[in-house]
Amino acid sequence: MNGPGHDSALARRLATAVPSQHRRLVTELVRTAVTEAIEAARPGTVDSLDPAAPFSAQGLDSLAAVDLHRRLTERTGLDLPVALAYDCPTVQDLAARLLAEVHGHTDDPAGPAGDDTSGEPVAVVGIGCRFPGGVSSPADLWRLLTDGGEVLSGFPRDRGWDLDALYDEDPEVPGSAYVRSGGFLDTATEFDADFFGISPREALGMDPQQRLVLETSWQALEDAGIDPTALRGTPAGVFLGAEMQEYGPRLHDAPDGLDAYLLAGNAGSVISGRVAYVLGAEGPAVTVDTACSASLVAVHLACRSLRQGESSLALAGGVAVMGGPGVFTAFSRQRGLAPDGRCKAFAAAADGTGFAEGVGVLVLERLSDAHRNGHRVLALVRGSAVNQDGASNGLTA
Repeated sequence: MNGPGHDSALARRLATAVPSQHRRLVTELVRTAVTEAIEAARPGTVDSLDPAAPFSAQGLDSLAAVDLHRRLTERTGLDLPVALAYDCPTVQDLAARLLAEVHGHTDDPAGPAGDDTSGEPVAVVGIGCRFPGGVSSPADLWRLLTDGGEVLSGFPRDRGWDLDALYDEDPEVPGSAYVRSGGFLDTATEFDADFFGISPREALGMDPQQRLVLETSWQALEDAGIDPTALRGTPAGVFLGAEMQEYGPRLHDAPDGLDAYLLAGNAGSVISGRVAYVLGAEGPAVTVDTACSASLVAVHLACRSLRQGESSLALAGGVAVMGGPGVFTAFSRQRGLAPDGRCKAFAAAADGTGFAEGVGVLVLERLSDAHRNGHRVLALVRGSAVNQDGASNGLTA
């Protein structure tokens, strides 16, 4: 033992035990100290302490965190930071930190002393989705795929687009597109504002992407058998990929009284923030824009947050709704669209891209939490959700 705490009381205690017992001993020491600190602040509130769950979800407030620091400092003889409970928010994290202080590295003789959940699979326990072709559930999606269904359609007529002027077969004509079709949601203009306590005027100022992720996140939680209202006050996280915000007029051109709603209604950050606000979730709320990989990166960040104990549960996915036809006109100038609107990836006939809309939200939990909560496991994410090349990695049914 040659770490900063190699001559500490904890180091001397571990020296009398075989290396394979070190992690168990330190974990038990931390568990006892955390239980005592919470009980001292809130007697009778600790039933059983989950070593992988965040302290904040188990009753450790700021005063108890200070008490925990005092107890661990006295019992280990280590010079520990006062913010220890915030830097290491679970029993497992805290035990790993103490072992690292003693050993001088993050690996104890018995194996990795880092976060024990770092390699734990993340379970998909619920799914909500809406895609072109009338798809409003995972079952609809699988049926569409197995039947080889068609989802392309002409440009929508309910969004105020000037369809007569939009199409022109000449790619040089400004403001026009040389395609006539895409994959469009037929429910993009619909929203049950009353259900979410949102006024009609505010709903009008909301990008349809915000409306859709609200409804689909609620659907995903119900699919998981989770009461959405039960997330209030919990460290649940929201991680959503989104790119285009092309809805409504510019703020200075907005009708009187609507500009304030458009300000939040068109903000990318609010796409995830509004979901977290409505649910009362107090974990991270992150909107990711990494273009085509945004949804995948959102899932990756959600898995990291779960494994680090930052989030107890995570909603992750992405949304795309074309509020205006700009993506079609811009790609037409670049000659980037497939004339028939169909992507032919990796095929010799590939001649451009096509665009479609949709929203998909996954409910994610650590596998151990999913089992403990009695939730069905639909799929697992093993390792990282993305590899170094940005490709998907480790998702298994």
